[in-house]
Order: sequence, then structure tokens, then C-alpha cells
Amino acid sequence: MAGLELKEVRHLLGTSLAYASVVKAEPWIFLTGHEAFDFATGATDDLAGPPGFPMFGRPRWRREGDYILQRMRRLLREFGSDLSHGVRLDQYYPTPAAVDPYHLARRAAFGDYIPPSTSVVMERCFGGESGISASLIAVMPSREYEIQKIYPTDVTAAATSGFVPAIVCNDFVFVAGQMASDRNHKLDPRAHVADHTRWGGTEIRKQTEFLILEKLRPALEAAGSSLDRSVKAQVYIESAADFADFIDVWQQYYSNIACALTIVPTKSFAMVGGIIEINLMALTKTAKREKEVIIADIPGMAAFGPCIRVGEFLLPSGLLAIGRDGHIIGKAVSPAFPGLAHAGYGQATAITDYAEALCKAAGTSMAKVLRAQYFVSDITAFAGIAMAWTSRFGAQPLPFVCVETPRATLAPGAVVIADFWISTAE
Repeated sequence: MAGLELKEVRHLLGTSLAYASVVKAEPWIFLTGHEAFDFATGATDDLAGPPGFPMFGRPRWRREGDYILQRMRRLLREFGSDLSHGVRLDQYYPTPAAVDPYHLARRAAFGDYIPPSTSVVMERCFGGESGISASLIAVMPSREYEIQKIYPTDVTAAATSGFVPAIVCNDFVFVAGQMASDRNHKLDPRAHVADHTRWGGTEIRKQTEFLILEKLRPALEAAGSSLDRSVKAQVYIESAADFADFIDVWQQYYSNIACALTIVPTKSFAMVGGIIEINLMALTKTAKREKEVIIADIPGMAAFGPCIRVGEFLLPSGLLAIGRDGHIIGKAVSPAFPGLAHAGYGQATAITDYAEALCKAAGTSMAKVLRAQYFVSDITAFAGIAMAWTSRFGAQPLPFVCVETPRATLAPGAVVIADFWISTAE
């Protein structure tokens, strides 16, 4: 991968797909899609417990958390950094039961500083038995990229989670995944339709507005930023049926703010009653970097929002394989050929075409992809995604995470939502 350092698994699980477990684009380090199995062999011997005594020792999901974080620590050390220089964590689980054991492992590994974190429950991880999928962005130790911890009033993390709500690193602000919670981490009454009324707003609209005004805006302001400095948001929504109302509220505040946007259907969240979670990346008000909207000739419905170039990063919005006719690419063929993972292949091919068009307009290429998040409605679609990647890029390693979302998607026939971070560095 041009101009990048990486750690490569040449044949992921014995297949033809090359996987990049680490990508370093000075000073940034990306560890994407880490689960508790050996990437070369698929072995999980370290997780099974003593032969004949599977219940002896730590619980299974604690072992998974330890396995993942010990590997992350080892890889960061190989590249000259460590966990204390993490700036963002993303975690996906197929069951809430895996979260607390993982949090114990995370606290033991990170100590007093846990980076801004997003944790949501999906249908399943990439590995059939995996209970945790974790990804980390970190920086190299340097005075220029020191991490400043931000603790805004009323923007907090539950004690069991313990992550820092927001940090500043150089020009960038990273805000952890936020929900419409009060100080006690229960659903805030201001974000809830009163139980005694049959109308008076909807949950998604009230929670979205509350998040923007009472969580994201205060967090940014405490970090020396503001909503208009936003560059990338990821939004997890429990029901795809709420998508239109979310967008309507979002546009009330972001219609004149260029911010990449990815929206992902999600099974459930940490807070009972919460139906949406948003994490955010922004520039400080004093940042030397500037954001630029990148325009390419791709269908307007293929992206949730604009593609943003900011300094060394190209940040497309979440991409869907929607053609110029407004329908999913290959929609008429894919259902008839699930054995070929046709939907995954055809849609990933179209999405890659769109991403390459954006790269070309920004003066970079997909050879510099730093992080690829594939949110799929059927995990078996990844076989087609991998085939599309290798047919286009051959042995170029793919730094990916793949998790299965609920089946209800944002467009009929869509099986893939792709979220990329791409380097623009020379």
C-alpha cells in the first residue's frame, strides 16, 4: 500500500484475501477488525480453557477481551506506540452479555485512560463464535500529538465504561458515542415522548435533537470546537424505519455544515429506551487543517452525505450500491444466486467504483485505504465483498471490519454499507 506501513496476513484464514491488521500512516495507526482468533489459522485454542474444564478460569468473553487487547498492545509496540495513545475505540457485540467482561479486560489493559468509545450490539461479528469485534485508532507518541482529555458537563460515560467522553489530538476532536441520557445514564425525559400522550413528537426526533444540542454541541464547545467544525459522524439507529425522521432533524442543524455521515441499522444499545447513538469527529477552531467537500460523478442516493477531505484524510460518507435509476445494483439478479454471494460481490464492486471516483477527485487512490468498515445484513455477503476486492486489487491487503446488522436495511435489496478512511498523504 503506497506510502503506508502495515502488518499483513497474506492469506486470511487460508483464503486468497490479504488482511492488514495494522496500517500506519504517520503519525496515525489503525487497528481494524480485531477478534479473538488467529488471523492466519482461525485457531481459538487460547479461549477454550483447560481441556475438560471449559468453565475453569476467566469467563469466555473476558478471555476474548484479553486476547484482543493483548494483541493490540503488542502490535502498537511493534509500530512504536501503545494503548495510552489511542484516540478512538469502536466495539461491536452480538449480545449485551459480552460487554461487561470485555469492559473488565479493557480497564485492565488501558488503565486510567480509555479513549472515546462507541459500543453497540449487532446481529453477529465476523467470526462465527466471536463475542467482540474491536477497532482502534492511535497516534505515535509526540509532543505535537499529545492527547488532551475533555470532560464536558453532562457529557459523561457510565462508571462501568469509564472512557473519556472527548479528546483533542492536534487539530482533531474525537467525541465518543453519545446517547440521549441524563446524568444517571437513563433516558433523559427531554428526549422522550411523555407516556401520558398519544402524540407530541416521536422518539427518534426527540432523541436526535437532544443528542445534537445537549451532547454533541457541548462536547465540541468544551473541546474548543463547534458543530460547524464537524467532519465525520457515525450514526447507529435501532430501526431503519426511523431513517427519514433522523435525516430531517439532522438537516435542520447540518444543512449548511459539510460533514460526512454514515448511518447503520443497529440491534440494540447500552441504555434501555435509547434508539440512536452518534459519534463525531471535528476540527478545533484553531486547526491549521481545513475541510474540503469532494465532488465526483456518483449517484446522489449512493451516499448519506458529502465526502470530506481534511488534511491527510479522505472521509467519504457511508456508501450504498444505489445506481442512477435509484435501485440497488444487481437487485434483480442477486436473490437468485445466494450461493455466489452475488449481492455482496455486485454491491461491493459498485461501492468500490464510487470510492475510487471520490479518490480520483481528491488526488488519492484506494491503494491508500486506512480503514474499511463493512456493515452487512447477511454475514455471508462478505464472501462476495472479498471476491470484489481481490478481483480489483489482487494481493493488496484490506484493513477491514465486517459485522452483521439487523436484516431491515436502508434501501430494498441493500446488503452492504461501506465506511472508508483513506489517506491523502503523498
